[in-house]
Amino acid sequence: MSQADLSIHGQVSRTDATELMTAPTFSVAAKKMAMWLFIIADTATFAGCLVAYGFIRNATPDWPRPFHSISNVLVMTLVLLTSSLTMLIAERHAWMGDKAKAFRWTMITAVCGIMFAALHLREWIGLIGEGATLFHNPWGTPLFSSLFFSITGLHLLHVTGGVVALIAVGLRYRGGRYNADDLEITGLYWHFVDLVWMFVVPLVYLLNLSH
Repeated sequence: MSQADLSIHGQVSRTDATELMTAPTFSVAAKKMAMWLFIIADTATFAGCLVAYGFIRNATPDWPRPFHSISNVLVMTLVLLTSSLTMLIAERHAWMGDKAKAFRWTMITAVCGIMFAALHLREWIGLIGEGATLFHNPWGTPLFSSLFFSITGLHLLHVTGGVVALIAVGLRYRGGRYNADDLEITGLYWHFVDLVWMFVVPLVYLLNLSH
């Protein structure tokens, strides 16, 4: 084998080794894998909070049922479910290469998130107006207020973070600094936030409707 052949063979071997080293684990990009790991860890956090809430609720005989209507919660849920749909549409347009429509639908998703947060704060203001605080409420055990504001506040914090991420990633995507894969990764987080709300509603709201 000539010196030129050996040089070419060495270059090919180094290229193969480099590709092997940079190949994503389990054929999943590193950024997407990081998001999945974050979602798994965050799922454990929410699961722990909801399980603890269930145990405390069942162990407290005078647990209050302060909600007379869930119309506001139904509107919040509809808005959040709609935001998941708009995010899917944004991802679809991104993979089709239609950057303008992908950005537009991403911003619509962010607006839905802002609407959800506003409706949530409106509900909080109503409860606070009735005398509920983090450590006190007029209906019975103070633990109700502590758990309610903690669980819904944690979810609201995630929604707020998601809105910020949607706007930031959307603007960078429109500017060419991010691609469709980055938009999809942000969508994974947003769909996770929506899914968590589907567990919060029955446990925190529906089970606490007044008779």
